[in-house]
Amino acid sequence: MNILDWENIYESKKVTAEEAISYIKSGDRVVTGHAAGEPTYLIDTLVDNYEMYENVEICHLVSTGEGKYTRPEMKGHFVFNGFFLGSGNRDAVARGQANYSPGFFHEIPKLFREVLPVDVALVMVSKPDKHGFCSFGTSSDYTKPVSDCAKIVIAQVNEFMPRTFGGNLIHVRDIDFIVEHSEPINEMQPAKVGILEKKIGKYCSTLIKDGDCLQLGIGSIPESVLPFLWDKKNLGLHTEMASDGIIDLMLAGVINNKLKAVEPGRSVITFVMGTRRLYDFIDDNPEISMNPVDYVNDPVVIAKNDNVVSINSCIQVDLMGQVVSESIGLKQFSGVGGQVDFVRGAAMSKGGRSIIAMLSTARGGTVSRIVPFIDKGAAVTTSRNDVHYVITEYGIALLKGKTLKDRARELIKIAHPKFRPELKEEYERRFLEPYDHGITENERPIEE
Repeated sequence: MNILDWENIYESKKVTAEEAISYIKSGDRVVTGHAAGEPTYLIDTLVDNYEMYENVEICHLVSTGEGKYTRPEMKGHFVFNGFFLGSGNRDAVARGQANYSPGFFHEIPKLFREVLPVDVALVMVSKPDKHGFCSFGTSSDYTKPVSDCAKIVIAQVNEFMPRTFGGNLIHVRDIDFIVEHSEPINEMQPAKVGILEKKIGKYCSTLIKDGDCLQLGIGSIPESVLPFLWDKKNLGLHTEMASDGIIDLMLAGVINNKLKAVEPGRSVITFVMGTRRLYDFIDDNPEISMNPVDYVNDPVVIAKNDNVVSINSCIQVDLMGQVVSESIGLKQFSGVGGQVDFVRGAAMSKGGRSIIAMLSTARGGTVSRIVPFIDKGAAVTTSRNDVHYVITEYGIALLKGKTLKDRARELIKIAHPKFRPELKEEYERRFLEPYDHGITENERPIEE
């Protein structure tokens, strides 16, 4: 085959968006690209032609789009089945028009290969390179594996999509329909980090040592850690998601990945979500390795690195150390994502540590995140058997290896002071002893 033959293949597969979506049939399962890799133009075209369809199932995890297919007028035409929820679709699940399916992030590709066959993959890719390979750019995660197993692959080719290294490529011969449409990809501005988040970030940083391999979750709490890492040396990055905060640390060599066992010298990531600066940084950058989530988030792969530190956030922790990260009572708020993947990977790693970090209160300080009992109907995300450290702006609670009594006392010490009296009362009811029993003066929490 001549090196230029791929160009003929490419030209033969070019269609309009309207032509491409005409190959989607009623009752099909359609899986769309993830996060910043969401093919918004293809999705909007699909929704604009909703009257053509009945009961098309749309599946994805994180969405940065508007979720128009979940609007009330779409009932009967589209049904959304989410594996992670956000602002654009959680209300549709709450009102019964859409569904949520639990699942560990690293298992999602296997789920689509073996349990939920994919009729159509709607994805967004970069322009092809000189060999005819397009890159999934910002989002390898489940997007690359789904494209490998879908009956039909429809790709939006977007010149704004960066080209990234790793297991993140698809050849034009493996795409069924190509829609050329360039538009800026969705951006996410850095999370706002306030005074209390900075306190939490500083506490987290005290558990990070030179040479550690980091995983950072989504949101202001993980973001708050990054400014406190400038005095560290030879950090590695093996993470589900990365945002703008990694750029300057990598440029300065603080994150250099020299001591990692898995792809030394490269930051291993399954998806990125941030600003255009981040997308430009990962473009054609050999220090960035974008790979499918069943590799990046596999606890066995994670554990091949020594000294893994995972940092994630949550909604609630009860006095036993059960962590709720995805629901508020019966209302599904987000999803398990990769939290448990990395908590377990860190636990299996030699010298590994996992951190659950959160503000001590929610709803403007009116409710405590450390609670006697989790809310009725809430799902436990990280079990009490898995949890290692819990951190709030009031300090660090080490739970691993502790008795139930000791766990409760550790957590009460880092709860907001105004909620400590009721937590102490529950302690005394549950354990039939005074809360202060056995506590030395040095162990007493600092009251506000």
